[in-house]
Amino acid sequence: MNYVIIGNSAAAVGAIEGIRQVDRQGRITVISDETYHTYSRPLISYWLAGKVTEDKMVYRDKSFYEDNSVDPILGVKAEKIDFEGRKVKLADGADISYDRLLIAAGGKPIVPPVEGLDKRGVFSFLRFDDVKKIKEAVSAGGKKAVVIGAGLIGLKAAEALIKAGVAVTVVELAGRILPAILDEQAAAMVQEYLEKHGIEFKLNNTVTGVQGDHTVSGVILQDGTKIPCELLVVAIGVQPNTDLVKDTEIIINRGIVVNEKMETNITGVYAAGDVAEGFDIVHGANRVLPLLPNAYQQGEAAGRNMAGDETVFAGGLAMNAIGFGDLPMLTAGIIKPVSEEFEVLVKAEPETASYRKIVLRDGRIVGYICLNRVDRAGILTGLLREKVDVSSFKDRLLSYDFGYVDFPEELRKSRLSGGAA
Repeated sequence: MNYVIIGNSAAAVGAIEGIRQVDRQGRITVISDETYHTYSRPLISYWLAGKVTEDKMVYRDKSFYEDNSVDPILGVKAEKIDFEGRKVKLADGADISYDRLLIAAGGKPIVPPVEGLDKRGVFSFLRFDDVKKIKEAVSAGGKKAVVIGAGLIGLKAAEALIKAGVAVTVVELAGRILPAILDEQAAAMVQEYLEKHGIEFKLNNTVTGVQGDHTVSGVILQDGTKIPCELLVVAIGVQPNTDLVKDTEIIINRGIVVNEKMETNITGVYAAGDVAEGFDIVHGANRVLPLLPNAYQQGEAAGRNMAGDETVFAGGLAMNAIGFGDLPMLTAGIIKPVSEEFEVLVKAEPETASYRKIVLRDGRIVGYICLNRVDRAGILTGLLREKVDVSSFKDRLLSYDFGYVDFPEELRKSRLSGGAA
């Protein structure tokens, strides 16, 4: 069997390991337009901030390809897929044949329609090469930066730049930071923390113009404010990188549409990771789940199925475990319900930037926010995933010391013995 994987991140690694769980003999070829061994993308901000070295960024050991008999084709872009002929056409003119194909092309930056984003000094913040270019610009004297977007990517970029000695202003169209994963109260706490560490925010605003002839010298905001800068980081968000299959027979919604086995509408062609729409256990439907653990699990399921197994992707959820300095946070599922079918429990301590919010539907957890005091948040995730009825002990969910001792006896025994609820 000849397996071809387009992409070289978490979903690709999951697929390789999934294939090898079933088939030790088939040939695996990995195609990536990046030149690097597989690495952990969330670590690029830590590299820019000087917290990790390049050798510590690998997602798998350097012997990973050899150990799994993988033929990596790195630094070459896949330009077209011939589904009828079962070939992937590369930018260097080569054709790579496949029996089973996985599209794990990941995501690409969302670029706003603003004139001037082609100037020198404008960067994305998604790949290792992006942060290497930013580091060069900082070393060359770039000491003022504007970051467009106060989501996870934008704020990690801002945090890394502050650590590198750069003055940073973050511009966000929404009225709060981290609008996709925090509500207003939690966002205000995080914003206050980040402001104390030197990041300036312009909310309810956006960049409408870029100043400078060929190199960025500043930006103009929607309200007319002008901010001088030598660096402009575009971090509005990420969208599925479906360019390779656009205008083909592959069905695309927001991402590539797949079934429970991660197979597309074309037999023998699979998709996984940020480019695909996997099953969301909270919403009960397929959605794009751009998170590393979900990407790996989708890839592993796809790999096993490519090798002839019968494996179902059990589903993932929108979940984030992240921190800024010494302020950790975990969020999952629905965090801003809009109908009366939900019950919301909240505990807030602004003086310590501690916050806990639990969202219930029919007595079951469907979302939560834990800010600062997050030690036992994993228990909440387990209850959410397993759709446990928490009605009998919901009054304890907001306690920072909430744990197995608060479970009803039968549920506690099941958990402690390793069984499902």
